[in-house]
Amino acid sequence: MSIRRVVTSHDAAGRSILTEDAPVRRSHDYKHIKGFSTALVWSTQRVPAVPNEGMDPTQAVTSFLPEPGGTKFIIVTFPPDSVMMSESFDPVAAGQEYMENLPGLAERFEMDNPGMHTTDSVDYGILLDGEIWLELDDGKQVHLKRHDMVIQNGTRHAWRNKSDKPTTIAFVLIGAQRVEKS
Repeated sequence: MSIRRVVTSHDAAGRSILTEDAPVRRSHDYKHIKGFSTALVWSTQRVPAVPNEGMDPTQAVTSFLPEPGGTKFIIVTFPPDSVMMSESFDPVAAGQEYMENLPGLAERFEMDNPGMHTTDSVDYGILLDGEIWLELDDGKQVHLKRHDMVIQNGTRHAWRNKSDKPTTIAFVLIGAQRVEKS
């Protein structure tokens, strides 16, 4: 996936300047899941600082999940579910590729219920292209189309692409602290 990232900052006099206009560096097209790709576009710590000093905050990222108060901006292209249902699909190799390229998030996927996962984050999702189904705990599925938006409040869910075309979603994950109900 080739995504152009344009980053601004400030010069010594405090004027706005362009500091980057280049492809996203933390992008991966998956070999073992044809049509699946992820790109970590940007990342902030608990309290973002401005101006940005020209550093790429994605290079030091060790987890695709943000700490409480931090953020991650991720673009994901989901292939049709039929890719994972084909005889040539190797779930072990795919799982290893997830672990290598989606640290922090890959560990949240449930082995007994493929695709289902829970994160300690509030996620804003904007469907950029295609269509997809959001599955929740009770098996209820919500059909989403281009330009629909989802606010995912730390709930257990999965993404199901029942169509025959890829689907691309932009996510902003905001790290949250899970509060257990008494």
